[in-house]
Amino acid sequence: MVYAVVRAGGRQEKVEVGTIVVLDRIKGDENGNVELVPVLLVDGEKITHGAKDLAKVKVVAEVLNDLRGPKIVIQKFKNKTGYKKRQGHRQEQTRIKITSIA
Repeated sequence: MVYAVVRAGGRQEKVEVGTIVVLDRIKGDENGNVELVPVLLVDGEKITHGAKDLAKVKVVAEVLNDLRGPKIVIQKFKNKTGYKKRQGHRQEQTRIKITSIA
């Protein structure tokens, strides 16, 4: 079993070939592919974690679609002053599918 831990969107994700992951919005190249930075590679019994060895490893994913996350409501309130503030936020996200780990 081959899997990798990649750095993407400020987090680390464990991915295998065929895994679908939702990340913060990233742009693909002209073919719709994205290359992710590996932090760890596990190939059966062999574990690769050195920076020099990981420089040779490529984790490639294809962009499936862009979407937006759920609405988050931010409310601020201060008692006895009449101060109320309400704000919403939806995070821009990208759904990708891992195509190769080499």
